[in-house]
Amino acid sequence: MERGLILLVAALVVYVSPSVDGTAHLSFSNDTQVNITRTGCGVNKLCVETPKDCDPTGKSSCLFASVVTSDPMPPNGTELSIELRGDSSGYIALGLTANATEGTTMLFICAQNNSDSGRFFFRTMQRNNTDDALTATETTVKEIRGMVNGSVIKCEFKVPNVNASNTRSSHAITFSVLLGTGPVVGNVPGKFNVSLDSGPLALSNPASNIPTTAAPSVNTTMPSVNTTMPNSAGAVQPHAVLLLLSVLTLSVMLRA
Repeated sequence: MERGLILLVAALVVYVSPSVDGTAHLSFSNDTQVNITRTGCGVNKLCVETPKDCDPTGKSSCLFASVVTSDPMPPNGTELSIELRGDSSGYIALGLTANATEGTTMLFICAQNNSDSGRFFFRTMQRNNTDDALTATETTVKEIRGMVNGSVIKCEFKVPNVNASNTRSSHAITFSVLLGTGPVVGNVPGKFNVSLDSGPLALSNPASNIPTTAAPSVNTTMPSVNTTMPNSAGAVQPHAVLLLLSVLTLSVMLRA
């Protein structure tokens, strides 16, 4: 039987310590869907997924995320509207990082707690990109909606005031997007296993990860011209030489 739990939150600061149940909720509603599709990918939302071009509405495995950005709001930054869908008996997560091999990743976790009848919960954590350690962190997240159906987890949420730069006036939102899954033991997320590293993407450009097709090259080299005339047209034939000599001789004789 499908078990759908919807989380509706106006706005909250998510802070979870590893030993505390961090389920943030105001209300639940059964049998309500979180609809996540590819509609608008590359046009008005940036999409990343694995396997490539998989269908988040289908029955096959698909780890999918989309990001829509708002206009920058000085001096706070940009708001991200995020959709996330994946298959896991523990959690699925989206991470934002400046460098996936060093520094840290801001991790947004949508999970189910199998020890509590597959109940949906949401957490934010910080991942150390060097040793994969996860620590609790405080991040403002709003309008969280989540749903669990067997092993399929879907969630939507908004993250305000995002800025990849330390300069508040720059409003840089170029990040590498990480998608992955992990286990949940009790109510504690385990190691984040990266399934996809997008590389640096400008999140404000929905087509930033779509390869562009190079225009065909134009050959500006002029073709070589053969200036050698064929023998039949340009060469002086032997009988023509003889005729010319005879005419010349005749002319000389008449003037003598």
